[in-house]
Amino acid sequence: MIYSRIAGTGSYLPEKVLTNDDLVAMGVDTSDEWIRERTGIEQRHVAAEGELTSDLAEKAARKAIEAAGIEAEEIDFVILGTTSSDVVFPSTACKVQAKLGCPGGPALDVNAACTSFMYALSIADQYVRSGASKCALVMGAETLTRMLDWNDRTTCVLFGDGAGAVILKPSEEPGILSTHMHADGNYTDLLHTSVGVSSGFKENEPRAGVKVAMKGNEVFKMAVKTLGQTVVETLEANQMRQSDIDWLVPHQANYRIIAATAKKLKMDMDQVIVTVNQHGNTSAASVPLALDHGVRSGKIQRGQTMLLEAFGGGFTWASAMIRY
Repeated sequence: MIYSRIAGTGSYLPEKVLTNDDLVAMGVDTSDEWIRERTGIEQRHVAAEGELTSDLAEKAARKAIEAAGIEAEEIDFVILGTTSSDVVFPSTACKVQAKLGCPGGPALDVNAACTSFMYALSIADQYVRSGASKCALVMGAETLTRMLDWNDRTTCVLFGDGAGAVILKPSEEPGILSTHMHADGNYTDLLHTSVGVSSGFKENEPRAGVKVAMKGNEVFKMAVKTLGQTVVETLEANQMRQSDIDWLVPHQANYRIIAATAKKLKMDMDQVIVTVNQHGNTSAASVPLALDHGVRSGKIQRGQTMLLEAFGGGFTWASAMIRY
């Protein structure tokens, strides 16, 4: 049996750092204490003017390529999870493919909001398992700060920019053990934007100002509920117990949600990769960013078992059990 296995990880964060105190100085009606208590966030990174989602993704991809010990030309499948594409088309994945110099294979974007990377990872896993891909590049990248209303403290304090990437290669040894994807469109209004290509714009008005809207309390409840369900599902699918998991690598949306998931798994917070304090919620980039941080910090070791999970607008949620 052929498995897909993570051969290398990489990440990139823009140079500009925006602290909670910086937000206060900008006139946002908030405080460092208010943000930390409710989210655990201390700072976030913001893309520079002219710095595109594809630029962030390319830099993360190159680090993953180096870590995997491969050449970019070996990549035959490129998939990118994002809600902040460079342009409507072509896909940002196509732009990254061109920048890396590995044309010819499929390249596509996946938009499942903050769950986008997890969806992309599941798709790439199937490609590698089936033999359709011998070397897949999977990325999550966002420049979501360009979609924020900086007067809305319920959203502007949460999000940041960044990118993460993994290289998947075929292996006879178990790597990705299972992936699980879900969505329920009945909860669209919990976390969304109201403007798109075919709706929301008014005649004779500039096509700009796409803003993120969120019902925070409802999102929190839905996230805890769905992540609890997917934890049970993932464990049962692999006939595993909570104690079999070495690391939880969660979506970095809110420290309280991360802690609630860890409690569900009966895991100590020392077994959880947490980057939300330094990165904020980087949406599709948050799981691969956290994964790369765990690997490069020396916490996550080869042979250990990880549970990755995420949730996002849609409402979407997904998980993966992985032996690193």
